[in-house]
Amino acid sequence: MDTTIFSPTIYDEAHYHAVCGLMGQLTTRDIVFNPEDYLELLASPCSKLFFLLYEGRVTGMLTVGMYVSPTGSKAWIEDVVVDEALRGSGFGRLLVEHAIDFCKGEGIDTIYLTSNPKRIAANGLYQSVGFVRKETNMYKQELKK
Repeated sequence: MDTTIFSPTIYDEAHYHAVCGLMGQLTTRDIVFNPEDYLELLASPCSKLFFLLYEGRVTGMLTVGMYVSPTGSKAWIEDVVVDEALRGSGFGRLLVEHAIDFCKGEGIDTIYLTSNPKRIAANGLYQSVGFVRKETNMYKQELKK
């Protein structure tokens, strides 16, 4: 497989459009993600966006968000998505394992992620690379609409 995983650091129009296209495959919610949002993501010291390139084309992505609290350094893996046409080819595993290695290199104590129970394959992947389901209540409050 001719694959590369990298973290973009500068704005590139093609990469921005790749994110928009992949987000359309990740969720059915209407998400407004404009070039300014992409620039903010790239500039954030607390976020790391990773792209998976296959045959020179962005075919997957995920984001690692990091922070420190009194109970240790933590990271969240967010927005994991592989192009629908290439799912089941191991690209999701490559991305998640890359994120885990990145977090280890950053000295992160704990990595979290959430996944919709309907995403059977994704949940199986996360368990197969060492994530353990945590019994907890997850809450959210939308502040920006």
